[in-house]
Amino acid sequence: MEWIEQAIDSFSNFSIYRGTMDIWDVVEILIIAVILYYILVWMKTSKAWSLLKGLIVIAVFLVLAYLFQMNTILWIVQNLFSFALMAFIVVLQPELRKALEELGKRNIISQVLPFESSHKDDESFTERTIDEIAKASLEMARARTGALIVIEKQILLDDIERTGIEIDGKVSSQLLINIFEHNTPLHDGAVIIKGNRVNSATCYLPLSDTTDLSKELGTRHRAGVGMSEASDAAVVIVSEETGKISLAYEGRLERNLDTEKLKNRLMHIFNIGEEEEKTHKWGRSRSKK
Repeated sequence: MEWIEQAIDSFSNFSIYRGTMDIWDVVEILIIAVILYYILVWMKTSKAWSLLKGLIVIAVFLVLAYLFQMNTILWIVQNLFSFALMAFIVVLQPELRKALEELGKRNIISQVLPFESSHKDDESFTERTIDEIAKASLEMARARTGALIVIEKQILLDDIERTGIEIDGKVSSQLLINIFEHNTPLHDGAVIIKGNRVNSATCYLPLSDTTDLSKELGTRHRAGVGMSEASDAAVVIVSEETGKISLAYEGRLERNLDTEKLKNRLMHIFNIGEEEEKTHKWGRSRSKK
């Protein structure tokens, strides 16, 4: 393939330009570095990150195919390349549109030159929030109140939040119980938790297509598993029929959890308490010395 040959020839003939560098060259390098940084940050917090890792694997395979002269594979890839490029753009269309919308809304100057701190104390997911979620899940399980609680991790769930109603309230067991109370306007759908805040309620989640789920499980569990398949979020599910608590994560469903198991699983998923434990063990080892 010509483009692979050109890329390999360019890499093999690469040489560092030793010329004069002025201030505008430095500015240009900084601009490119910032753009690449924000592109990588955007990809890291979207579905594009998984696609990028897949493309890297394919690129490595194509280089090996070129080096070992696998001409049939290279011919197939060359004829499908233009189609694959268009398909890639179509697949990423929602992500690209969302990125452009965020770019238009974002105040670039305030981010580059932060004159005032805009950080909130409730941005990070804490053990207190886990306790409130577990407490609310227990109370709703006892009352046979169905619930879907989605906890955002690294992949942003902005597209899911747009399907619901904005709440923007600090996570508490009372708030969660009130949201999912029967015959209330917000009880249907899922809530999205980001950090220590409930961002949205009545959100629609993608349903899982897996056939491994038990037939006795309904739409609520299938939606929770589907959300965990489409993102890295953890989804707490309370069954209205059985009053049992489940947790969906990475496409797997753990059923019949009590509050202690639920808290331990969430703390493990979000790496809460592990750093403190490592620091404590390190301190004890130093004190023994």
